[in-house]
Amino acid sequence: MPGRHFEDFRIGEVFDSEGATLTESQIMDFALRFDPQPFHIDMVAAADGPFQGLIASGFHTLSLTFRLFRDIGLITGTSLGGSGMDELRWLRPVRPGDTIRVRAEVVETIPSRRGGRGTVRLAYTTLNQRGEPVMTCIMNHIIAGRSGAEPTVEV
Repeated sequence: MPGRHFEDFRIGEVFDSEGATLTESQIMDFALRFDPQPFHIDMVAAADGPFQGLIASGFHTLSLTFRLFRDIGLITGTSLGGSGMDELRWLRPVRPGDTIRVRAEVVETIPSRRGGRGTVRLAYTTLNQRGEPVMTCIMNHIIAGRSGAEPTVEV
């Protein structure tokens, strides 16, 4: 399914992703590579740490958030990349066995002065299986217009 073009996004639209459950091994594998703090990689140290147990790296939560949104298909074939992120907040720890999903709301659309594309600002809320927000941020997606820039190659 081809994604939406810049002109197709409307302020106030909300999109919900499927959920993904994080396992202990996924949490530790990510953290060993990218954020090797004791409460992400060591069950014993984590039990005595500030969160009283193993938790996912916030960057793991952020990465999975974007993947879950990407899997909705809204920007498949129309994404030209991103220009940044604002207001990133980690609100609650994500633990092994938690299932997270993403709700994204269009908060602003900004046409490019060059034409053929625009920025779609999406307010992301990542929720756990209890519906509690675990992370929020605003991502700035550069999206191709109907007649304009060529999209990035999809992998």
